[in-house]
Amino acid sequence: MFSGPDLDLGLPGPRGGRRVVVAMSGGVDSSVTAALLKEAGYDVVGITLQLYDHGAATARRGACCAGADIHDARSVAERIGIPHYVLDYESRFRESVVDDFADSYLRGETPIPCVRCNQTVKFRDLLATARDLGAEALATGHYVRRVVGAGGPELHRAADPGKDQSYFLFATTPEQLAFLRFPLGGMDKDATRAEARRLGLAVQDKPDSQDICFVPNGNYAEVVRRLRPGAADPGDIVHLDGSVLGRHDGIVGYTVGQRRGLGVGGRRTPEGEPDTDPLYVVRLEPEARRVVVGPRAALAAATVMAGELNWLGGGDGIPAAGARVQVKLRSTQAPAPATVLPAGRGGAASVLDAPQYGVSAGQAPVLYAEAGDRVLGGGWIRGAEAPAVGAAAE
Repeated sequence: MFSGPDLDLGLPGPRGGRRVVVAMSGGVDSSVTAALLKEAGYDVVGITLQLYDHGAATARRGACCAGADIHDARSVAERIGIPHYVLDYESRFRESVVDDFADSYLRGETPIPCVRCNQTVKFRDLLATARDLGAEALATGHYVRRVVGAGGPELHRAADPGKDQSYFLFATTPEQLAFLRFPLGGMDKDATRAEARRLGLAVQDKPDSQDICFVPNGNYAEVVRRLRPGAADPGDIVHLDGSVLGRHDGIVGYTVGQRRGLGVGGRRTPEGEPDTDPLYVVRLEPEARRVVVGPRAALAAATVMAGELNWLGGGDGIPAAGARVQVKLRSTQAPAPATVLPAGRGGAASVLDAPQYGVSAGQAPVLYAEAGDRVLGGGWIRGAEAPAVGAAAE
């Protein structure tokens, strides 16, 4: 007897004739998504992607996290009685995500591979495969809401702020959003686990993944060094005033805004006293193999430029000049009020009301409506401008 939440995907006609592909990672979220849609009467097909060789990524024999996830997804599919397929996307994932991740660090950037994965392998390649299977929708276990507005489907933050994944989905295009569904967007994690227990899914207590999937030990620098040996080339750690403070074993070990673990000390003031002001990584100069450090004030950014803008706010596909927004510059930062201006070649500039710190190329300024939860779009940081001389800083 049906007793869970009724997941209406907005597809016309009897549900039994509406095929939905569910991206099943082997975790509790995608497993509950598949089970609830099956329970709601849809023709559900589960697909799990074989994306990487876990042992090769970590250089540890017997490491088989990816294999365990595939096993868990298959077991859930058998439990709820749906067809399940494993697709080998390893070469696509390597080219679109892993290689991009490594090359981004070599350029002195701080990449977000989860966004690239959603942008390419999942919402481009997998979505095409779902269409080939005759599906009318692709459902995932992401915590984000798809809301049908006057102008069509909109992307909104999840109901559970602690699990919201909208930042990582800013690159979803309007065409993709028309095909995608996010059934868990209105639920919190406790409710999802409660559904897993009710449905008798073995993954009900499986912990959430905390790391990048192909860097499960959290040591991204080690992975980059294995993929790109040049990432370990040593160089100087230099202060903004030009003085050399120390040496490093590869710029891949540093990110803009980093304070801890710089490995420098002993700096003195002009008066000869120990300089106790903390130093931060201000920028990386990969061609010169230099890590440039300085005071926190040197990290202040008043305007952030973005390229490859994906606009979800309607209109002509670009933001209206002077539109007021909230902009998130990192997934862990709170949104900051700003004014957005269109820039050339499909870009945008976010003029911040107050300076923000630690802005890094490779990250994403994700734009939200000034009021409410709607995601308006986002792009990739291409640069930043410091506050005008004499401007007030936080």
